[in-house]
Amino acid sequence: MKLKPKISASRRLFLKTKILKQARSLLATEKEEKQRERERVLSETISPLVLSGLSLQELQTLCRELHQKSDAIDEERYDIAVKVGKNDKEIAELSHKISELKGKMKRPALKRVKISADAMLGALLGAKFRESVDFKANLKTVKKEEEKKEEVTDWRKNVEAKSGMEGRKKLFDAGQ
Repeated sequence: MKLKPKISASRRLFLKTKILKQARSLLATEKEEKQRERERVLSETISPLVLSGLSLQELQTLCRELHQKSDAIDEERYDIAVKVGKNDKEIAELSHKISELKGKMKRPALKRVKISADAMLGALLGAKFRESVDFKANLKTVKKEEEKKEEVTDWRKNVEAKSGMEGRKKLFDAGQ
């Protein structure tokens, strides 16, 4: 028996649109807050450049300082990228373990591989296996029936014998 929903469809639609409007406004305020935070951090870490009235020597020292700061930031960015990659791998491994524990493992499509018997035994037994094995040695030998050899006769005689009514009668009698 199917239960009827307690809320009408129009009420459900109204609530859904209201929730979406609220989520949209929250996203917009969150975006603005992130932008303000970014501008605040940038203003704290980076002082405005004043290049007017500087001599050549002072400009060169300023360039060296900026270069050192950019190198330090690149190193931090690289370290963070490595940590993120390591965390991603760990997350993937843990999710794989979880899926194994649940038992809902998807089997990958196996591809056919042509491998010799020696190579297969070597893969299964490892380094212990050195010599080749002859699998055909212990097989039974089956004797083929020798084909019955018919006597070779002149084919013209055979055709003449089967021609006419007598020949057809012989064929008919031979078939029964």
